[in-house]
Amino acid sequence: MKIAVAATGDNLEAPCDPRFGRSTYFLIVDSETMAFSVIPNSAAAQGSGAGIAAAQLVSDAGAEAVIAGNFGPNAHQALDAGGIQTYGGASGTVREAVEAFRAGQLELLAGPNAPAKAGMKR
Repeated sequence: MKIAVAATGDNLEAPCDPRFGRSTYFLIVDSETMAFSVIPNSAAAQGSGAGIAAAQLVSDAGAEAVIAGNFGPNAHQALDAGGIQTYGGASGTVREAVEAFRAGQLELLAGPNAPAKAGMKR
């Protein structure tokens, strides 16, 4: 499965970014092989609409699921509309987050787990 992981760096040992829409990078990871590609999050610098634009980025990359710490309402709605599952509460490295996903230890979100505009605060 192709999983997009919000990250602060561009490799598997980078910490997960707690913010989806304003994360620095997305690592698109094959959950079986751990092969990955890196997408700089061009949406992070937007004044508004970062969550929706980031959802489009990971959708265009073919992600079937996304792992991040938090998802605001607009991001979650956009991902849900695209049929992309959201897993929240991620911490540790990208590798650890994918391993937790594979072990069934991450929470599948039914809705947003952060208020609107929460990602604008660092």
